[in-house]
Amino acid sequence: MHKAGFVNIVGNPNVGKSTLMNQLVGERISIATFKAQTTRHRIMGIVNTDDMQIVFSDTPGVLKPNYKMQEMMLAFSESALADADILLYVTDVIENPEKNMDFLDKVKKMSIPVLLLINKIDESDQTKLGDIVEKWHALLPNAEILPISAKNKFGTDMLLKRIKELLPESPAFFDKDQLTDKPARFFVSEIIRERILLYYSKEIPYSVEVRVERFKEEDDRIRINAVIYVERDSQKGIIIGHQGVALKKVNMESRKSLEKFFNKKIFLETFVKVDKDWRSSQKELDAFGYNPE
Repeated sequence: MHKAGFVNIVGNPNVGKSTLMNQLVGERISIATFKAQTTRHRIMGIVNTDDMQIVFSDTPGVLKPNYKMQEMMLAFSESALADADILLYVTDVIENPEKNMDFLDKVKKMSIPVLLLINKIDESDQTKLGDIVEKWHALLPNAEILPISAKNKFGTDMLLKRIKELLPESPAFFDKDQLTDKPARFFVSEIIRERILLYYSKEIPYSVEVRVERFKEEDDRIRINAVIYVERDSQKGIIIGHQGVALKKVNMESRKSLEKFFNKKIFLETFVKVDKDWRSSQKELDAFGYNPE
């Protein structure tokens, strides 16, 4: 008997969805930094054994959209409700359970198994955790509640065991040697964007998108040209920095991360271009891959 299914991970920004998926899949394939909106696309990671295939999908955090790009991000999260065999709703010990009742109401109506994961329990105590469990049980009475700490790998083995039990019988959806449904270029742009998130402050990271224009793989190295798009000339100046120092640092840190990810020597060139209002242009968003279809 072979089991296979789609296990979709949803929840508010910064509750640890990407960290959880990276623990479950065993590879660093989704951006996990301490800023909201770090995951902008649905990212699928695949776990294979001889008799099972789990297709995990990590989604953007659920947020009320302020501009077109965030509308597309919310569409990614809502699309995860439509095609799941099992839903993992991730929260933590800090957030207000009633933060996004509209989305929760949609989850409550689902007929598939819902596992409610209370993450970061290492930052709480037993009494507080008990109160949090009661609140969530009242909001999602049909969900199974599992306390976990994704960062410390606490409870993740038990979660994986429960997912295996709930998976439907099915042949595999993807080749068994496949780790993710995303092409290599996607991870290059995500890794460069992660370095930008870590290096720059305030509004800069959320006005940035990265497009890989050249990805040439050779036997022992990969040559990459990437363009960092910003919305304003002033942002271009900030990204480049005085005498190009800031961009050089992003380039160096990105190259190190890419070499670790691909296990090959990386030659990376980055350029900065201004593309005004790309976050509000449907055509540009489609070109950058913001399409939940």
